[in-house]
Amino acid sequence: METKTTTQGAPQIVDVGSVVEAVSAEDSDAPLYEVESLCMRCGENGITRFLLTLIPHFRKILLSAFECPHCDERNNEVQFAGEIQPKGCHYILEVPSGDQKMFNRQVVKSETATIKIPELDFEIPPEAQRGSLSTVEGILVRAADELEALQEERKKVDPQTAEAIDEFLIKLRTCATGKSQFTFILDDPAGNSFIENPYAPSPDSSLTIKFYERTPEQHAALGYLVDTSQEEPGAENIPRREEEPHGLVGARAGRRAIVQGNSTEIADALFRYSAPEEVMTFPSTCGACATKCECRMFVTNIPYFQEVIVMASSCDACGYRNSEVKPGGRIPDKGKRIIVHVKNVKDLSRDVIKSDTASVKIPELELELASGTLGGLVTTVEGLISKIGESLERVHGFTFGDSLDDNKRSKWKEFRAKLDKLKCVEEPWSLIIDDALANSFVAPATDEIKDDTQLTFEEYERSWEQNEELGLNDMDTSSADVAYTCANEKND
Repeated sequence: METKTTTQGAPQIVDVGSVVEAVSAEDSDAPLYEVESLCMRCGENGITRFLLTLIPHFRKILLSAFECPHCDERNNEVQFAGEIQPKGCHYILEVPSGDQKMFNRQVVKSETATIKIPELDFEIPPEAQRGSLSTVEGILVRAADELEALQEERKKVDPQTAEAIDEFLIKLRTCATGKSQFTFILDDPAGNSFIENPYAPSPDSSLTIKFYERTPEQHAALGYLVDTSQEEPGAENIPRREEEPHGLVGARAGRRAIVQGNSTEIADALFRYSAPEEVMTFPSTCGACATKCECRMFVTNIPYFQEVIVMASSCDACGYRNSEVKPGGRIPDKGKRIIVHVKNVKDLSRDVIKSDTASVKIPELELELASGTLGGLVTTVEGLISKIGESLERVHGFTFGDSLDDNKRSKWKEFRAKLDKLKCVEEPWSLIIDDALANSFVAPATDEIKDDTQLTFEEYERSWEQNEELGLNDMDTSSADVAYTCANEKND
């Protein structure tokens, strides 16, 4: 189907399919399309302008803006042309009263995102506001204006409801003007939404970012077909064991299982210490497209560390790959702090196991990543630095782009240069991994760990707040301990 458009003021005929082609192209100089569209307010024809662009280090997006010259109706919309992210995202922004800078934070809300303000028991569902590029203040003001738009009609039909909405609008506008503190929550199962951190790359105490696995219901809402009819009841809980002979055959099978699930980096790092004698596989679901796939798992012991469980999965349908390292055994009584003094290039090759409960600090850059950032991974010191740079660019979105002012842009360029210098080891620097569950590890550069003077392990008592965050304060194992003791006595 062809539509009459105007490109840079010159009338021409453009196929609607060209919009899709322009979005998928890598050319940053995308044209501006103007399409004659029907105004839903007055019934006359207005103009919709489309701009196909790529926000640096964020997403490919389609910006559309409609304007009607007859009734002055205007609206804009953001649609994401890129892929749905492997995980959903959850942003929590604590907004104090009287802080106007907090209201100027840029917000990208996709068409699948939900916005909540718990203090007002207020929620903006995905269908209420389409995808938009705005600020915290802009989203609240728009919500208030849309609620107020039909108040005159409500007063005639349902005066009681209209009166309740008037009272609510007073509270909402109080928040929108900064006279009251509140919590701004943005949740997007597609992972395509974003709230700006103006202090990046430094952490922001007011902003919390979490990534999560989507539920089957969220997969279905995003348009993925979740088919569970072919699964037998209870089959997902019955792992299949692939027995391999002891020795090299078992090692080869374990290595092949991991490589199929992720890069050879993980295999090389783990098999330097030991090789699994058996690999277990069990059915799973792809975290990106919800298609059935297989997850491979094996248990191995790492010298000077502990028993760990390595899980790797790959999806033949969409190509998504994922690997996780889970701790084995009991929960340690104390937390552990690992300090690595990086002095030469060889130190960059040290193997690193970072659990999903570990925080990372680099004092020389005044950089701190909270626990949970980057998730659990197996890498090297150099690989960890590269992951940090990639994560900062992805999480902080278009703060790297052309919309950034000169002061912030120079700050980011300076930070990037410092990050690159760490991998060149122009000067000695320190890497600190703090894990409250002591499930992280850095390999020594010597045969005996006590001979490595550049590597330090410090144990410490966890605080009540750390135990509370980990759920240990409410954990009661007394019943299980009694049952375990009785079982051992019977066996004896």
